[in-house]
Amino acid sequence: MKMKKVIAALLALTMVALCFAACGSNSDTTGSTSNGEVTLKIGGSGPLTGDYAQYGNGVKNGAQLAVDEINAAGGVNGIKLEFKLEDDEGSQEKAVNAYNVLKDWGMKLSIGTVTSDACIAFQGEASRDNMFVLTPSATAVEAISGDNAFRVCFSDPNQGVASADYIADNNVAKKVAVIYDSSNSYSSGIYEKFNAEAKVKGLEVVTAQSFTSDNNEDFSAQLQAVKSSGAELVFLPIYYSEAALILKQAQNAALDVKYFGCDGLDGILTMANFDKSLAEGVMLLTPFAANATDEYTVNFVKKYSEKYGTDTMNQFAADAYDAIYIIKAAIEKAGITADMSASDICDAMKTAMTQITVDGVTGTGIHWTADGEPSKAPKAVVIKAGAYQAL
Repeated sequence: MKMKKVIAALLALTMVALCFAACGSNSDTTGSTSNGEVTLKIGGSGPLTGDYAQYGNGVKNGAQLAVDEINAAGGVNGIKLEFKLEDDEGSQEKAVNAYNVLKDWGMKLSIGTVTSDACIAFQGEASRDNMFVLTPSATAVEAISGDNAFRVCFSDPNQGVASADYIADNNVAKKVAVIYDSSNSYSSGIYEKFNAEAKVKGLEVVTAQSFTSDNNEDFSAQLQAVKSSGAELVFLPIYYSEAALILKQAQNAALDVKYFGCDGLDGILTMANFDKSLAEGVMLLTPFAANATDEYTVNFVKKYSEKYGTDTMNQFAADAYDAIYIIKAAIEKAGITADMSASDICDAMKTAMTQITVDGVTGTGIHWTADGEPSKAPKAVVIKAGAYQAL
């Protein structure tokens, strides 16, 4: 009888152990899949729903396209990549939640977040964990404040300076008005640097009109101020959803000026129900134009269009596509293996990022300094007949 009880107890203990083992497999971070493949998990977050979903879905699709291509070619040093983008709706709180979800999933590398404010919060968590981050599109200086973080896009200061330089150097206008979002670090950061550089370049900022996220639908007061100022051009360092409203309301107000924006305007042409004629002649700094004829852009546009269509094909998709290939180059340079901890991977990637040079869709000869900033030439486009044309 005692022997039967002992056997029964042993069987019970065995079942408990198997149960714990099975539960543990759902959050496996060892770098192996159920079919035995060695993998590295790359995570990130972005607005997949809400006002800025064009950005997030572009990033999601562009990154996944690159991951699929790399895996089909055998991976990176025999390691397959896995990618997951959580929806943060551009919110700092939801970006932190997304980071924790991805960490539990087994993330060892990250593309951070899509928008600046969210990335500041996300990167803060990653910095404490010494998790490597390469954001495709978060432009705020603070978004890569830790030594673990790098970016593909230009920073806000760089965009502000480059915009003022382009307008002045190409005699686009002399008198400039600005409409910006004072509650958003992306918008206010670009405006501050633009305003300073405009003085250096001899541009006259005749009026600077602000709005906030709580008051971003009626721009009649701002547009009236622009009209009274005698501005020849309106600089819009804002996101496409507000820019679309401004362009519509400017037409109704019979405001006849030029418009110039930054990468936040990218996505306006694929907004649902947007009248593309309103954007005719709008200029913006963006590293991607779908009709460019270089080999990288032609191949990207073909593959992206075949897989996802063109509704989400924008600069954000191109930045994310490049981000994954940049991570691949750094992994190869650093000799990363799947069994390394996230912190050890980060330490190796920090050094590798300053040693690589990458050609991609958003630039050639891209390289990085230790502060995480990329070095590449800015590009400008103009919207003609509902499409971007390189300037």
